[in-house]
Amino acid sequence: MKIISRFKPLHMQVLLGVILGCIFGLISPAHAVYYKPVADAFIRLISMLISPIIFCTIVVGIGSMHNLKQIGRVGFIALVYFEVVTTLALVIGLVVVNWVKPGVGVHANSATLDVSSIATYTAAAKKLSVIDYIMNLIPTTLPGALVSGEILQVVLVAILVGIALASLGEKGKKLTELLDIISKVMMAIVGIVVRLAPLAAFAAIAFVVGKYGSRSLMSLASLMLCVIITMVLFVVFILGTILRLNKFRLWPLLKYLKEEILLVLGTSSSETALPGLMAKMEGLGCAKPVVGLVVPAGYSFNLDGTSIYLTMAAIFIAQATDTPLSLWQQIVMLFVLMLASKGAAAVTGGGFVTLSATLASTQTVPVAGLTLVLGIDRFMSLARALVNLIGNAVAVLAIASWEKEIDRDKANRILSSKAL
Repeated sequence: MKIISRFKPLHMQVLLGVILGCIFGLISPAHAVYYKPVADAFIRLISMLISPIIFCTIVVGIGSMHNLKQIGRVGFIALVYFEVVTTLALVIGLVVVNWVKPGVGVHANSATLDVSSIATYTAAAKKLSVIDYIMNLIPTTLPGALVSGEILQVVLVAILVGIALASLGEKGKKLTELLDIISKVMMAIVGIVVRLAPLAAFAAIAFVVGKYGSRSLMSLASLMLCVIITMVLFVVFILGTILRLNKFRLWPLLKYLKEEILLVLGTSSSETALPGLMAKMEGLGCAKPVVGLVVPAGYSFNLDGTSIYLTMAAIFIAQATDTPLSLWQQIVMLFVLMLASKGAAAVTGGGFVTLSATLASTQTVPVAGLTLVLGIDRFMSLARALVNLIGNAVAVLAIASWEKEIDRDKANRILSSKAL
C-alpha cells in the first residue's frame, strides 16, 4: 500500500511513465515508434488551451490595474532582462565549446553529407527575415490571434484589449470579471487534461528512444554531455545567483515546479508546462499582470537553454567539418544567433531553423553539417525545454521582486513548506 500511495502524486506518475517508456523503447523499438500519436494528442490538447489562458490572464491583469504606465515598465524591464540573460547564455556556450572542443577529430566531409534530412529546416530558414517576423506579430483579424496558436500575436491582442478595458473604468469591469471566470474554467480543463500526462510521457519517451536509440546517443555523446553539463552549470550558477540576489533559493523553486519539470521531461515540450507554470507563479504570490506578461513573452524571448545549445551546436559543426573560425567570425556568429534566436520563436523546429539560418547567413560553416546533430536534436530539445522553463520561472520572480509585485511572505511560506 505504501508503494501505491507514493505514486499517487502526478509528478511520480509522470516519472514512472518516463522510466517505463525508456525501458519499452529499448526492449521493443519497432513497436515503440507507433506511440508517437499519443504524445502528440496530449500536446495538442494542452496547446489548444494556451491561447485562451494567456489572453484571459493578460487582459484580466491589465484590466484590473489603475497604473497603466507600470505595464510598459514591466514589459521594458522584461525585454532587457531577456536580452541580457540569453546573451550571457550564448557567450557561455561559446566559451565552453571552444574549451572542450567536442567536434575536433570527427573529420566529417561536408560534400558527402546527406542534406535531404534537413531540407525542411533549411527551407524554413530561407523565409526567416526581420520583416516577416515583425509582420507575423500582427494577426490578420483580432479573433484570428486566438486560433492561430502564435503566442506573440495573442500577447499583442491581449495587451490592447486589457488597456482598452482599463480605460473604460467601471464599464469594462464586468467583462474583466467574466474573463477572470473563463480563465478559471480554462485552468480547470488543464487540470483534467494533465491527468493524461503519465501516458503521454510514456509514449513520447518510448518513441524517442525507440526511433533514435543508443546509436545517436553514443555517436554524439561528447556534444550531448558538454551541452547538458553547461546547462546545469548555467542553471545553478547564473539563474541561482539571480534568485539569491532577490532573496530566493534555487532548490525550493525546483521542488515547487516538480510537476512542470517532469511534464517537460516526459513530453520534450515546454509548451505543455506553460499553463501550469503561470498558475504556479500566481500561486506563489506574483502579480497576475507580471505573470501574464513575462511568461508568454519569455517563451519567445527568454530561451536560455536554446541559446546555449545553438552556439555549442554551431561551433561543434565547424569543428567536426574542420572549418577554421577566427575569433571575429565567432563573434559575428554570436551576434547573428542573438538576433535570429528571437525571430524563430514561433517557427516549427525553431531551434534547428535558427541554426540553419545562422550558418547560411554567415557563410563560414557548411549548412550540410546540420545532419551531424539532427539525430540528437530530440534528446537535446528535452534539455533545452527544461532550462527554458526554469529560466522563465526565475525571470518572473526576479521581475516581480524588482517591481514589488510579489507577496514575499506568501512566496517564502510556500517555498519553505515541508510539503515540498
